[in-house]
Formats: sequence, C-alpha cells, structure tokens
Amino acid sequence: QAGSVPHSTLTSIVHRYNHLAMLCQENIAPASNSPLQQETRLRLFKNNRLESTELRKRRIDVSIELRKAKREALILKRRNIAIESDLISSTDSNGQVLGYCSPVIIEDIVRQVKSSDPVVQLTGVQSMRKLLSMENHSFTDTIIESGLVPKIIEFLGGANNELQFEAAWLLANIASGTSYHTHAVADAGALPYFIHLLTSPHKCISEQAVWAVANIAGDGPDLRDCVIRSGVISPLITLIRTYLHCQQGTYLRNIIWTLSNLCCHKNPPPSYETVIQLLPTLTSLLHHGDREVVSDICRIFSQLTDSSNDRIELVVNCGIIPRLVFLVQTGDSNLQEVALRTIGNIVTGKEEHVKMIIDSGVLKCFGSLLRHHNASIQKETAWALSNISAGPSEHIEAVISHDLIPSLVNLLAQGTIEVVQREAVWAVANMTAGGTIQQVCHLLQAGVLSPLCELLTTTDAKVLVVTLDAITNILLIVENNYKEQVCCLIEEAGGVGKIEALQQHSNVLVSNAALSIMERFYESNETSATAVGSFQVTPMNH
Repeated sequence: QAGSVPHSTLTSIVHRYNHLAMLCQENIAPASNSPLQQETRLRLFKNNRLESTELRKRRIDVSIELRKAKREALILKRRNIAIESDLISSTDSNGQVLGYCSPVIIEDIVRQVKSSDPVVQLTGVQSMRKLLSMENHSFTDTIIESGLVPKIIEFLGGANNELQFEAAWLLANIASGTSYHTHAVADAGALPYFIHLLTSPHKCISEQAVWAVANIAGDGPDLRDCVIRSGVISPLITLIRTYLHCQQGTYLRNIIWTLSNLCCHKNPPPSYETVIQLLPTLTSLLHHGDREVVSDICRIFSQLTDSSNDRIELVVNCGIIPRLVFLVQTGDSNLQEVALRTIGNIVTGKEEHVKMIIDSGVLKCFGSLLRHHNASIQKETAWALSNISAGPSEHIEAVISHDLIPSLVNLLAQGTIEVVQREAVWAVANMTAGGTIQQVCHLLQAGVLSPLCELLTTTDAKVLVVTLDAITNILLIVENNYKEQVCCLIEEAGGVGKIEALQQHSNVLVSNAALSIMERFYESNETSATAVGSFQVTPMNH
C-alpha cells in the first residue's frame, strides 16, 4: 500500500526494542559510574530527579485547572420548583391580561404579605413563591428591594405551620439565586430560624429548611462557615439517622447535598473540627444501600481529600480505602468515577498514603479501567497513576508489575479525548523522571516513543512541555548506555523533525525544551540516528 512502512523496517524496529529490553534485564552497568559522574548526570535532568513530593506538587498544580472546572460544574444551589396550575394573572381596567410580574400584581402581593391577617399573608407568600418559580432573577430583586425579606423571615418563627412552610420554601428559592440574593436572606437573620426548623416535627417544613441551609452554605466559604457556626451539623446528623432507611430517598439525598456544601470550597476549606464531626456519619453512609447516596458521599470524600496532606490523613484514618476499592470494581460508572477521584486525591498525599492505596490491591483493577468505554473513568485512572508514578521507583515498579504500561501506552496513542491523553502523558513523564533505567526501558519496550512523538503536534503547550520532558528524561537516563539506539527510534517515529520545528514555538518553555534536545542529543548524532539496520549495542563490563 502507498505510504506503508516496509515489513523489514518494522521487523528491525521490533528487534531493537526487544534487544534493548533484553540488555536492561541483564542489568548492564555504564562504563564509568563514579559518584561525581552520577551527580553530574542527574543534574542534567529536566526534573533534576526531583523529590517525589515536589513532582507530585507540580502535578497537582497543573491539575488544578481540571479539578476547578469539575468542581464548578457541581450544582451548589437549587431552586425548588413546583409547576402550579393556578399561577396568578390579572386584567387591567381595559380587560387586558397583565403579565405575571406586572406592577399591579406585585403591589397587590406586597400589600397581602404586609397584612395583619394570616390568611391574606399566606395568599401573598404563596403567590410570591409561585411567581418566583416562573420568573428570573429580576423578580427576586423586586422582592428584596420591596423590603419583604425580613417580614417573610418573621413567618418562620410563627405558629402557623402552613405559613412557615410557604415562607421557608420562598426563602430557600430566593437563596438559590445570585450571591446578592443569598446574602439578602442570610444577612436578614434567617439562619437561626432555619436551624430551628430543621427539628420541626413536620417533615415538609424541615425539608424546606434543609434546602435553604444548603443554598446558603453553597454560596461560598464565608456563608458556609456562618452556617456551620450556627450549629447546623448536629440537627443534620439527627435527620440522617431519622430518615436513613426511608423508602423515599429524596429527603436523605437533600441532606447529603447539604453536607456536601458544608465540605466544599477550598479557600479556606472547612475547619478541622467540622471535618472530624462529619467523618463518622460520612463513613457510615458510604455503605448505604442507595447507590445515589453512596455516589454523593464519595463526592464529599473527594472534596475533603482535595486538600492538604493532614486532611487527607483524617479521611484515610477512617478506613474508607477498602470500600473505595470495592466501589471501583462495581459496574456503575458514576460510582467508579467518584471513587477513583477520591483515590486519585489520596495519592497526592504522603508516601504512606500512596503505599496504602498500592497495598489495597486496587491496581489490579486499573488495567480494565484504563480500557473503559467511559473517557472520564480513563482520565481519573490515568490521573491516579500519574500521582502514584510521581513517587519513588518502588511505586513505579508496582505500576509495571501490574502490567499497566501497555494499557497506559495504548491510551496515550489512541485516547480520543485530549484530557485523557494529557493525564496519560503525565503518568509517563513522572515514570521517566523517577524511574530506574530498567523501568524506563520497560516503557521503551512497550512502544512509548511513537505516541510521545505523535503528541508533539498538539496545540496544547502544557502537553508539549510534559511530552518534551518525558523524551528528555528518557534520553538522559539511557545516555551512557543506549543513546544512539533511542535517538534512532525517535527519528524513525518521526520525532526529530517535530522537535526541530518546535524550536520555533511561541511558548518559550516549549522552544527551549526542543532546543535543548536537539543541541544535546542530535548535533553530533546525524549518522547513527539515520543508520537504519545498524542498531547494535556492545555489552559493557561492570
């Protein structure tokens, strides 16, 4: 076929990979291996053989963009909408139908809410709540500007249960709007009333209080902490115990959504005392029979572990790792994804945390997860592997011994989603930065160079830098033994021309990395790099 690679050339390339791997297995030492030469060589690495904690920190820094985007996709505020068949309308003096929010209608509602008659008040609050379900934020602004919020809050403390219910529902929906709307409810003093209503004997009222508290806490760290200081956690835990086995799980899910909002936001994160108070309940709910509940709890754990090492340790010490490993093995994609995200966050922590994950046996599942039909699961798995691979060579060896390299290289080569390839190339780069020469040669035998060279055409500058780092690390670690052979393989994979072109890239990190490779490894290597069929290695003595 036109443009196909000759069979003899393919055979030659395969032979070179296998020959290289065989030599690595024989543990061939470099000709000279003095401490000074080793130190000089290590200093030349792009990552300078960085400490595993620094490699992981750099990986986390780059992943913030991905995690932030995912976090912002979560629904922190919700409007409780019921479609009403009796929405208010009216007519003017000429018999023309007025809009739902015409000045005449609004004036009438304001008069009703301010009335001293409870029946009229209830009609006004109901009308306002129904209109708010249909209108945009402008009507919420009108309610606030009319000075009605404090009056509606007063109804929360009254003895009229129906008026309590409607007022709580209305305020919960006002708080679901913008930060200005949420603050209007909180600043007017609604929180103590809502905390009290959490213990109402009427489920419909306590549920509206849960909804309102969740919306207020979801606004940001300031209001989240304000809600926590108001004493919300104890009554929420009591509600969970009350409705733990309720056949209709909607209420329990709303409570868990509230807990999620108490754990979200990172600047600053919730206090240690809050986390410690919540952890026993969260750990217990991780074993709940409702998969949606378990998924939400996993998501909370992913929030709590998306933090500092000491907070990760708080979570790990609860003993949730075996349960996470079990959830990763379920056939439920939603459960698998959130469990993987939590595992991925845990392995950004201390070395002992990573070791606990490795010892849990979860790596046995990672091969199939890297081949999963769901790209999000592929990405989360590759991300976890990249953080595991940012550790010492023992951690990298665990990845290799579980036969994950072929699946990872395949993901690098055939990933259909750019973010999936991005995670895969980070995993490879971390292995080349912290791995031994035998481990790097294992990557070479798996055919990692070809997809790395293909990635050199991406428009993502961050991916280009990481890919060039990986290639540089490979060349440096094999420099004393197999430099010519690897340079030849890079050229046969089409990498040299692409690296040459990247010297002109607009991103200075990309251009400098490309220039460094060409100057160090190819200026005096033109003959050997193009000598197809002359790929030979002479074994070196110890």
